[in-house]
Amino acid sequence: MTSLLRDPFFAEPLRLMDALVDRALGNGASGWVPLLDVRETESEYLILADLPGVKKEDVSIELSDQTLTISGTRVPEETGKAQTLERPYGSFVRSLTLPKGLDDERIVADYADGVLTLRIPKPAGLRRKRIAITGSDQAALAQ
Repeated sequence: MTSLLRDPFFAEPLRLMDALVDRALGNGASGWVPLLDVRETESEYLILADLPGVKKEDVSIELSDQTLTISGTRVPEETGKAQTLERPYGSFVRSLTLPKGLDDERIVADYADGVLTLRIPKPAGLRRKRIAITGSDQAALAQ
């Protein structure tokens, strides 16, 4: 089974650590990391990204070589005097390495209720195919 990989492997923990250090030093919430679900079916990969409070026009999806990058910005709410600020805002980037041979023209993106959904069809060579066993039990016994 081929799977999608994070690119690069250690980037995610480092981004999370940077965000925590910024907050601890009083630099405010500058940047954040949206959570992703990556699922695989027989015919496609499904990526779900939680982007609450992000406008569709503030999200960018790019594919270069085998790297899919989702990026954008969440702008802070400026209404009233802040008493507590726990929701991160700012720029975000998530990158995934995709298998070779994908048809980028068939990738579909949908955005509803703060969730970005990407449907990435698998190339024919990566799809599993069941091979039927033919013949009868009698023929096998006769040999």
